[in-house]
Amino acid sequence: MSNARAGAETVISVEDLRKWYGEVRAVDGVSFDVGRGEVFGLLGPNGAGKTTTVEMLEGLREPDSGSLQVLGIDVARDPGALKERIGVALQTAQLYPMLTVTEVLELFRSFYRRSLPSEQLIEFLDLGERRNGRTSELSGGQRQRLAVALALVNDPEVVFLDEPTTGLDPAARRALWELVKRLQEQGKTILLTTHYMEEAEVLCDRLAIMDHGRVLEMGTVNELVGRHFQERTVFFSAIPGLSDERLAGLADVTGVKHDEGEVLLYSRDVPATIGALLAATESIGAEPENLGVRRATLEDVFLDLTGRALRD
Repeated sequence: MSNARAGAETVISVEDLRKWYGEVRAVDGVSFDVGRGEVFGLLGPNGAGKTTTVEMLEGLREPDSGSLQVLGIDVARDPGALKERIGVALQTAQLYPMLTVTEVLELFRSFYRRSLPSEQLIEFLDLGERRNGRTSELSGGQRQRLAVALALVNDPEVVFLDEPTTGLDPAARRALWELVKRLQEQGKTILLTTHYMEEAEVLCDRLAIMDHGRVLEMGTVNELVGRHFQERTVFFSAIPGLSDERLAGLADVTGVKHDEGEVLLYSRDVPATIGALLAATESIGAEPENLGVRRATLEDVFLDLTGRALRD
């Protein structure tokens, strides 16, 4: 598995991290490094252990075993030393409903020895029109931007974003993506968790795919896809009477998968595979519906690693 980007100072180091809840192995031997200025993602379904891992890095939960350092600080031993230097946007931000945006920012600024001006944060997060509005009156996207603003109050070196766009509409999600990119341009190191494939592909320099408390694979998107697939994906709606055995025997097919009523054929030679598929379907009096071709994606990698789609 690849380490932090070549030449970059390691600012987050996790080694053999474990956390149990009774018989449940929430985090089961997780290891990874993050370099300064990197956007690193933990990608996986709900219950994969992403949030628990991040909460241990933030000093909010104690690990059962393993080591973790952020900015050279042993988080388990001295979490207090970390608080001034990191920013945290939790999965569900509980905001003071009767306070205005400005008042909440001023409150959070009072928690730190050093802080950025509220007006600067309001402008950066595009909350100018809502500066005097109560937090209870904000839209979902505005609430998420305010949660990020609160994470940036102390001008942190490392920012943790836990599922930052869950529940947002597409426009608000993309606005938050642009914000993450701007934070990286400012030199921030960002660790985010997500279960959205496109989000991971757009934002992350590198990512770790997690499931059942473990890291299954780690690297850039191209590395992850390249390790598993040199082929293109031919996809179409499932056809009764066409078995996986017959599909696997079609010209240049290297694998067959299913995803919510869709058949995925991994092909070394797309024209040959499609020609053979059309001949096979014609022989049973059918034709493939919603037929298409695409390159392999993170979704295919997750399906290959776990046998199921990430959205399951």
